[in-house]
Amino acid sequence: MELWIAASVAAALFQTVRFMLQKHLSGLSLSAAGATFARFVYSAPLALLCLAVYLSLAPNGIAPPDAAFWLFGMVGGVAQIVATVCTVLLFKRRNFAVGITFIKVEVLLTALIGIVVLGDAVSGLGMAAIIVGVAGVLVLSGPPDTGTGGFLRRVVSPSAALGLTAGALFGVSAVSYRGASLEIASTDPFLRALVTLAAVTTMQMLAMAVWLRFREVGEIRRVVHAWRGAVWIGLTSMAGSFCWFTAFTLQNAAYVKAVGQIELIFAIVGSVVFFRERISAREWLGMALLSASILVLVLVL
Repeated sequence: MELWIAASVAAALFQTVRFMLQKHLSGLSLSAAGATFARFVYSAPLALLCLAVYLSLAPNGIAPPDAAFWLFGMVGGVAQIVATVCTVLLFKRRNFAVGITFIKVEVLLTALIGIVVLGDAVSGLGMAAIIVGVAGVLVLSGPPDTGTGGFLRRVVSPSAALGLTAGALFGVSAVSYRGASLEIASTDPFLRALVTLAAVTTMQMLAMAVWLRFREVGEIRRVVHAWRGAVWIGLTSMAGSFCWFTAFTLQNAAYVKAVGQIELIFAIVGSVVFFRERISAREWLGMALLSASILVLVLVL
């Protein structure tokens, strides 16, 4: 198995756990922005520490990143913050499934953004595999039948808008992070990932701290008081982001995101193992389509 594939699968696993933790925190005392801030405030210091240790052990130093690195990192960081806030807001809505369905088209948006911004071409077979994977995700998500009103009213809804916005911005962040990591003058994918991770999470932490200080007075204190749960968000966020950035350094962001959709399978398996839920025929079909998509990408790339 190539390193980028293993990193994508690991990132998906960490992301599944992190979203579960963020949903739990957002349902308690933290706002959407506060739950998002918890992700960065407890991961940025760890990322900086890991980078310092890695650089102390590396035989060669690294040149300071150029302006393009910081521009890519800033765009990706802001896009990820807004996308994460949109996702956490979805957790609080009744028709959550509708928004999640829209979020999962991010892989197609990532492919398009990557072509425009970085010139990352997607082969015909690769695009076919991505489309099959998106079909599997849509089947797994189920029909948008939650909430009230007709089909059109549910799809053209705040949940759908939040989901589509989050999906598009997650695509922007993925491509931007790949662009940032490629600007680092090193052939070591782990060093590239750590530098990008440390820089981006630090910028995100500082930006959100300023926002909360002036827009949501007292929320920073609530995040600190919720440290017992929030620190795990930071740990899983750092681990997941490191794996994502490593994969982005090595492969087209669209392919990385396509393989990363295996998180849907992780979520279903978790519900079976921990909550003793049964897998429906629709879920079997969705997992089969998604598995076929990932298998094609693994074999042909």
